[in-house]
Amino acid sequence: MKQVIALKDVTGLKASGAKTFTAPADAIVTPSAKDFLRSIGVTIQFDGASTAGNGNGSSAPAAAAEPKWKPEHVKLFNSPEAQRIKEHIVSVSHRLWKREYVDGNGGNVSYRIGPNEVLCTPTLVSKGIMRVEDICMVDLAGNQIAGTAKRTSEIFLHLEAMKAQPKARACVHAHPPHATAFAITGAEVPRCMIPEMEVLVGTVAKAKYETPGTQAFAETVLPYCKDHNCILLQNHGVLTWNEDLEKAYWFMEIVDAYCRTVVIASHLGSAFTQIPSSKIGDLLKIKQGLGLPDERTGLKEADYCACEFRPGVVCSNANESSPSGPDLEAIVKIVTEEVVKALSK
Repeated sequence: MKQVIALKDVTGLKASGAKTFTAPADAIVTPSAKDFLRSIGVTIQFDGASTAGNGNGSSAPAAAAEPKWKPEHVKLFNSPEAQRIKEHIVSVSHRLWKREYVDGNGGNVSYRIGPNEVLCTPTLVSKGIMRVEDICMVDLAGNQIAGTAKRTSEIFLHLEAMKAQPKARACVHAHPPHATAFAITGAEVPRCMIPEMEVLVGTVAKAKYETPGTQAFAETVLPYCKDHNCILLQNHGVLTWNEDLEKAYWFMEIVDAYCRTVVIASHLGSAFTQIPSSKIGDLLKIKQGLGLPDERTGLKEADYCACEFRPGVVCSNANESSPSGPDLEAIVKIVTEEVVKALSK
């Protein structure tokens, strides 16, 4: 039976001042134990091979005990440009976590640093404690080519988007609650409500559900990458992309804030108003000038705001057509008489 190493088994290491903790090769270290060891700077050793801590306190699973990466990949991975991008990926990861767009080890961030090289976040590490040392590098086929932490299985989603859309150098995948609510219900994100949404994001695509981490899942975004920089993943979350990593993150903020506003507005008891189609054309021109895609390019003006979204409940205010005064009293009298008649039978 495999040995399970829990938090209670490692708490004594803090007082001892030890820098390593040796465990059997097949031992299972619980997440709470890993987090504690990381917090006190202790590296886990499995039969002499350093994992989990990777020598820097990270709780990311190791890619290999003794990785043998190609020199050209190592050079790129350790370059000043890569260091800058890694720091940016970590910054975005922390912001995703702070805004509660991800939980546990959910979500991923990636950036295409070369023709065939992509920096990405690893598997099984919370975005809230992500470190530069945790970032790894893969090729466009998904093979890990640098980094000590193991790459995420969901990197294939990012890679398919990058291969289908050359402008998708940066991809952000997260589970922001308001946008994900639309992904769960299948409701279409309404159009033509807020100018900033129209210019920076526009229409939001909906990709069908497939098991996360599979190639089938990765390919669900292929029909939409050309004309959409924001894609809802059915029963899962959201994928955004851009040439610039910061803007890819912006789109995640924008779509969730927009969906939150729509949800709030749907409870106010009034029908939605839309920006006139004639004015949407002006916004699309601005968008085109920014080099952002939109599936409505080339459509007729009348089709800019076509949308199937309907608020779940709309309670209208009383108006002149509502029964009042004598009419209302007559209705009450009739209903009362019918009830009394039914009870007397």
